[in-house]
Amino acid sequence: MAGEIPPAQPPPAVPEPEPEPDPGRDPYLLLWRWRRNPLRRRSDRLRAWIALGLAVAVLAVAPLAMFAVGDGAHRHYRDTAEHERRTRDHRPAVLVHDAPRHPEPGSDESKKVRYPVTVRFAGPDGTTRTGSTEVEPGLSEGSTVQVWVDADGAITGPPLTAEEIRSRTMGWAVLAFLGVVLAGIAAHGVTGLVLHRRNLAQWDEAWASTAPRWSRSP
Repeated sequence: MAGEIPPAQPPPAVPEPEPEPDPGRDPYLLLWRWRRNPLRRRSDRLRAWIALGLAVAVLAVAPLAMFAVGDGAHRHYRDTAEHERRTRDHRPAVLVHDAPRHPEPGSDESKKVRYPVTVRFAGPDGTTRTGSTEVEPGLSEGSTVQVWVDADGAITGPPLTAEEIRSRTMGWAVLAFLGVVLAGIAAHGVTGLVLHRRNLAQWDEAWASTAPRWSRSP
């Protein structure tokens, strides 16, 4: 029929905009400092070379530092353990007074708990000495325990074991490795901060020469 208004039509579909690329997932964008583009500054390229150099240096130096420090620590603790074995010995000692009793005798905790008590023992020179050592709970006065005594006649701990030497050596080796890595990260951060301040100074100089032309009245 002439003059009849056609029914309304739905609006045309508008394509959704494509999501912007994520620099953290696109390796091409991660290397933007290496690509030629009009916005790339000399400092950007310099920072990229510094980052590459630091990464190579860390990968080369960290294992060497880990090995060198670990080897030095192992020799140190090995010599320390050998010295302790030569200068310390196990001696019997007698409790001067009763050891405290555990609140829950016979429990698993009571088997692990140790209480400090005063004991009497013979020193390396044969003289009677007294000292403090940790013993099981509930031991009565006059009970005999074994204590480690050093060359000066003082109660001390046992010599380092192979497991203790290994764990301490690994600890120092890991610290050396992490120290090199953290030093590389710190160097990268410092150089980045210096270059950023240099860029800001250059921008200030450029704006100081350009601003008068923008603000000049016609």
